[in-house]
Amino acid sequence: MSFTNLYYKRAAGTARACYVCYKPTTTVLATINTTDFLYTCPAHLTDPGFATPIKETSNVTQGERGLEPSAEEIAKVKQEWEEKQRKKLEKEKLEKDKDKDKDKDKDRGKTEKPTADNKDKSTEKAKSAPSGSATPSTPTTPLPTRYALHRDYFAMRLDEHRRRRQAAQAKELAPRLPSVPMDMPM
Repeated sequence: MSFTNLYYKRAAGTARACYVCYKPTTTVLATINTTDFLYTCPAHLTDPGFATPIKETSNVTQGERGLEPSAEEIAKVKQEWEEKQRKKLEKEKLEKDKDKDKDKDKDRGKTEKPTADNKDKSTEKAKSAPSGSATPSTPTTPLPTRYALHRDYFAMRLDEHRRRRQAAQAKELAPRLPSVPMDMPM
């Protein structure tokens, strides 16, 4: 089970020892499906003897690569959410207006009826509230920085994974092997 020499820079929640210098760091280089990951200092990422950054050469969007949803999908979901919020606010306003009207009618003994001017003001307030409340803007997160490890470091990572896989296979196979023969007295 080998993997490609393509690592993404990520941030970890806990600090662990750097793969090269053993200083605590929260920067992690991980493959796309996290088959392999290693903690590295940000200083080592600038070292061409350790890893080289891979620049994005084509105009491929995030959604086409499958890492992030496309801009159209984000806009569609955002629009649906805004519509739901607007409908919810309108419904709440109508319920509050009805409750206020009932309370006013009870207090005044139904002597005054709401005028057209009052209705216009309440509808203006209901319309201005959803448009006035700005939805929280989604911060645009840049793509994780991509790196390729130096061939020697990558070979070391492949060897380490091969050894782990072989150790797991040996552990699985050990119970099925026959036991060691005992020395017989002569």
